[in-house]
Amino acid sequence: MQQANSSVAYILWCLCFFGICGGQRFYTGQVTSGLIYFFTIGFFGIGQLIDLALIPGMVDQRNLYLRGLQGSGTPSVNQSITLNIGDIPQLQQLQGIQPQPLSTGSPMQKLLKAAKEHNGQLSIAQAAMYTELESEHLKELLQEATKIGYAEINNDPNTGAIRYHFDV
Repeated sequence: MQQANSSVAYILWCLCFFGICGGQRFYTGQVTSGLIYFFTIGFFGIGQLIDLALIPGMVDQRNLYLRGLQGSGTPSVNQSITLNIGDIPQLQQLQGIQPQPLSTGSPMQKLLKAAKEHNGQLSIAQAAMYTELESEHLKELLQEATKIGYAEINNDPNTGAIRYHFDV
């Protein structure tokens, strides 16, 4: 999958001079705000100007998302390890993790409760343990959490593993 490029995003930003605003938002995967920019002429021009400073971060966030979807290619510190469900009890024993399954509530509520128990930070494996969702549904849930502003995606400074930081 091809990575997003800041130069392309800036070129799409320049389309605002021709009355087509929000191209940079569509390019970086922010379809909802892209539509808002398109119909409000770049959020009345103010959003377009602010995006001049935000484009590098939007491109970096999009590339992080695309690398997470790709899951293969050149090995790097940021890649995740694929585990089988049977490996989870052994990992829990190694790390001293004793998850307490949350039996009630929606998957999002389970995710938020788990994040609260872990000081607002969850790995993908922890999110899977607490929500008990299959990987595809878990990806959708985590994408929704980041989309609505519940979480941010970062990398662990020591291991490089993907971490979701929740404001709980």
